Formats: sequence, C-alpha cells, structure tokens
Amino acid sequence: MAGMLQIITYMLAFYFILKGVEILQIGLASNRENRKLLIGIGVLSIIACVIAASAFVSQQDSQAESLSSRATPSFPGLP
Repeated sequence: MAGMLQIITYMLAFYFILKGVEILQIGLASNRENRKLLIGIGVLSIIACVIAASAFVSQQDSQAESLSSRATPSFPGLP
C-alpha cells in the first residue's frame, strides 16, 4: 500500500512541476505590455511548485520508511 502512495505522490510532484512550467509558458507567450510581471509570476510558480513537490515527496518517503521499519519482523539470532 505504501508503494502505491509513493507512486501517486511522485506523479503529483511531476504534475506540480509541469503546471509551473505551463504558467511560465503562458507568461512567455504573452504579448502584453506587462509581460515581465507574467514571467515573474511564472518563475515564482515554478519555484513554489518545486518546493511543494520536494516537500510532499520527502514527507511521503519518511512515512514509508517508518512504516517499513515497523513492519519488518525481527527474529532472534538473525541480523
């Protein structure tokens, strides 16, 4: 079960980064006078998406690690 949650979290992280790139592309493709503002919003959204994606992945990895350490049976006499 934890493996499936990790895969879904990785997919969500990848989706976040793609959405940030999409927002930046909208800003780059704009021909408005305030194009710099749109590009700035796009760059900030990419930074926010990468930070959120890395936070979600690290949280999920630590939860899966603690789950697997508790689920591993310990047998006396075995390493």
